[in-house]
Amino acid sequence: MVHQGVRFLAAALVAALAGCTPAPGPSLPESGAAPSPDAPAPVTATTPPPAPREFRAAWIATVANIDWPSKPGLSVAAQQDEVRRLVRAARAAGLNALVLQVRPAADAIYPSNLEPWSEYLTGTQGRAPEPAWDPLAYWIAEAHASGLELHAWFNPLRARHSAAKSPTAPGHVSRANPAIVKSYGNQLWMDPGERAAGDRFIAAVQDVLARYDVDGVHIDDYFYPYPVAMNGGPADGGPELDFPDEPSWRAYLDAGGTLARADWRRRNVDLLMERFYLEAHQAKPTVRVGVSPFGLGRPDRRPPGITGFSQYDKMYADVEKWLAAGWLDYLAPQLYWPRESAGQPFGTLLDYWNAQNAIGRHVWPGLFTSRIDATDKSWLPDEITGQVELARARGAPGHLHFSLIAIAQNRKGIADRLANLYATPALVPATPWLREAPPPAPEARLVDADPGFARLAFDNDEPRGVVAAWGRYGTSWRFFALAPADRRLPASWGGQRLGLVVISAVGRTGVESPRARALDLRRSSP
Repeated sequence: MVHQGVRFLAAALVAALAGCTPAPGPSLPESGAAPSPDAPAPVTATTPPPAPREFRAAWIATVANIDWPSKPGLSVAAQQDEVRRLVRAARAAGLNALVLQVRPAADAIYPSNLEPWSEYLTGTQGRAPEPAWDPLAYWIAEAHASGLELHAWFNPLRARHSAAKSPTAPGHVSRANPAIVKSYGNQLWMDPGERAAGDRFIAAVQDVLARYDVDGVHIDDYFYPYPVAMNGGPADGGPELDFPDEPSWRAYLDAGGTLARADWRRRNVDLLMERFYLEAHQAKPTVRVGVSPFGLGRPDRRPPGITGFSQYDKMYADVEKWLAAGWLDYLAPQLYWPRESAGQPFGTLLDYWNAQNAIGRHVWPGLFTSRIDATDKSWLPDEITGQVELARARGAPGHLHFSLIAIAQNRKGIADRLANLYATPALVPATPWLREAPPPAPEARLVDADPGFARLAFDNDEPRGVVAAWGRYGTSWRFFALAPADRRLPASWGGQRLGLVVISAVGRTGVESPRARALDLRRSSP
């Protein structure tokens, strides 16, 4: 994702459960004017306020073992232990979603008949884990049990990363269909001008959607590759290697094509983006489709003073067009610069992307949280927390951290700082244009649980994911996002006994069911 692009960024710069952390809730009003017809129901002794909403996610990079697994060749037990520890870290920090890289380079971290096992698991591409297990299924189960969404992240066109060490497996695209694979710099890349390259990517997405209960599918910023210099190093304004797509370009011209080459390349990516979005929703109408491009917009539309790399001209990514056309459900531009960056200030860039969002898709910025490190150039945690606060002030109800490892390691205390920012649990923002019907209202009873807690016991089918719960303590409401693994609320808060609980189920796109009261049977419990 960011790793090739960091060179261009540098040039441009020249454990409590989340569900058991209560929100500071509003007190009940003594009186109030009648609300307007469009206003939410007033907060009363029996009616809590709307649930808080914010997308709080982190990317988990498998390529080059950045986040998980920590190194290739670990035992299955060690890999599973790392999954559990990362999920606990995400939950303790207050996140509500994870974006897991499942296809780093035309390979897979799950059993697939389409592509070989990734070398980042066992150390050798194509070698299956022993004993056999399904890492993606395990990640989904652990995330969902903890109340976290799991989005599957695909690299659409990279065929081999520069950090790869093992030989390519017989079923890898570079051997199965070498005509569509090009060598560029120190990587292999599938040519976007070849229909078969897109077919292979779409097939991988469809396979995951058919077999796994993922909440979203997600792609990063790699369309055509980041340019490299003629000498093979990073481009720095000098002569660049052109992408070697002469055969597909000539085939286009021979078929009567009239576009200029740059426009043809953008058209190739546009067609792939549109197809990705439409076919993902044909397979699973409620899945969220996310795209995380480089953070700078088209040069001809940028605000005054914004400078830096043009993905529109170099990677042929017309992101503004995709956003306007609605070929995504959420856009996560990689805004990997400080708030005070001279040519790329975070707030100005976020304002830019919000201004392009004419049809009201989600715009959730990507934050460079891993820039907090042990080097002399490390960012302070204040930069990331300040960006979260600024995004909230700019009306962006969500953000994604690159990447989870910085939070899991609590670098310079960033996980503690985020836990404070996320002390109020939040549901993921709803995606109403996917038109999911609300789930049925849950029927539940409150029963005694561990000392000091009340647990929800369901009378009908238990909801699939998070249960939104408001608890009334005295005259104040407090919000909880209750994970399947722990449907408990504190029996008292601030010296006040839990008096009433109002709950709702949450659908796959974030829509809430009708609210229902949880019948309190604790006083009659033995």
